[in-house]
Amino acid sequence: MVITKKALHRRTVLRGLGTTLALPLLDAMMPAFARAQTRAKPPTRLSIVYLPNGIMMDKWTPDAEGAGFALKPILEPLAPFKDQMLILSGLHHNEGGRARQGENTGDHARAGASYLSGVHPKKTEGADTQAAVSMDQIAARQIGSENQLASLELCMDTPELLGQCEAGYSCAYMNSICWRTPTTPMPMENRPRVVFERLFGDSESTDPAVRLRRIKQDRSILDSVSKKANRLKAELGATDQLKVNEYLDAIRDVEHRIQTVEAQSDRKLPKLERPAGVPETFTEHARMMFDLQVLAYQTDLTRVITFMVGREFGGRTYQEIGIPEGYHALTHHQYNAEKMAKVIQIQTYHARHFAYYLEKLRSTPDGDGSLLDHMVVLYGGGISDGNSHLHDNLPVALVGGASGQMKGGRHVRYAKETPMTNLLLSMLDVVGARQDKLGDSTGQLSLA
Repeated sequence: MVITKKALHRRTVLRGLGTTLALPLLDAMMPAFARAQTRAKPPTRLSIVYLPNGIMMDKWTPDAEGAGFALKPILEPLAPFKDQMLILSGLHHNEGGRARQGENTGDHARAGASYLSGVHPKKTEGADTQAAVSMDQIAARQIGSENQLASLELCMDTPELLGQCEAGYSCAYMNSICWRTPTTPMPMENRPRVVFERLFGDSESTDPAVRLRRIKQDRSILDSVSKKANRLKAELGATDQLKVNEYLDAIRDVEHRIQTVEAQSDRKLPKLERPAGVPETFTEHARMMFDLQVLAYQTDLTRVITFMVGREFGGRTYQEIGIPEGYHALTHHQYNAEKMAKVIQIQTYHARHFAYYLEKLRSTPDGDGSLLDHMVVLYGGGISDGNSHLHDNLPVALVGGASGQMKGGRHVRYAKETPMTNLLLSMLDVVGARQDKLGDSTGQLSLA
């Protein structure tokens, strides 16, 4: 058999005015002979979704261990993904989160700053912050060299927190859970437009005039590459054509939603009082940010994304589900039944949005499976009981197939004092960024 058809280069892009549009992984990107025998093998990707202010653990932790467990109310929205989910109990941030002598405050600051490293942050309100390189940045250095973005750091709250921090601790400890160096936290981005353009727009030029010209011409990113996209599709097989069409439709949908939000924002508020393109409702904002993450993975623009659903110590209200009180204040419920019910409602609400993200990943083709099949997604936070500020028995759920390296459908309970960093080491190994030590780790945990 002689096969002469050339393969598309893995980094094939569509170029337009101020735009470089990456393509998803296609069968046509495999060498012709290999394509006749097997489908393209995708990379294993890392996703971290961080929950602030603790969890009502009795409504999170299953009663039974092993495969025969039932989901508690907070995680019930994740039922469709139970077969690809590991719930891990008993993991502690022994060194990173717990207070040391003289540290009578700072549980929220330590929870975020130590979450992905297990290293205790320095107590300071000045510029001399000190934490440790976070595991997402370790992964980015090792597996992100081939990508346009080594990593992507996203959040829901405005990324600048001033004057609302815990006494004795710099706001830097709560503005980010990602640390590039022990003294440099990574900035988190909450504006969909900024994220969208980092992924798809203005990547050929840093000249503001280029973007302005495209806006004045009322051309979307897809409009600027439409002819090239149509020519490319004509050269592809039926399966790849379907993938490209679905991908372009998803981009156009997100872009249209961003434009709509920006138009509404311009009508309602002065530009200086609100970041352009941040939706008013938590639901629309969260879905837009999750959609952007799926697109980033789909095009292999990055393989490492960290997303803060909220900031530690944050006082977001949830008016759209009838809760006007600040979330952080509610977590200090002092066992008041009405407040506890509202906390559970908010945490279940978060889980429903996470389920939306998982469904998007599961429905997006990737090689011989879906994006979710080739990912490890960590869902949890650095505090268990928010009322008591505990850093023991943390809320931890892993979801995904990890390219066959993870066996889901189980609740595993570990011995007391098992470091959370043992799990982080295992996750690094799964994505191809093996480390011998991380913070207070004592070894890896088996995920299979």
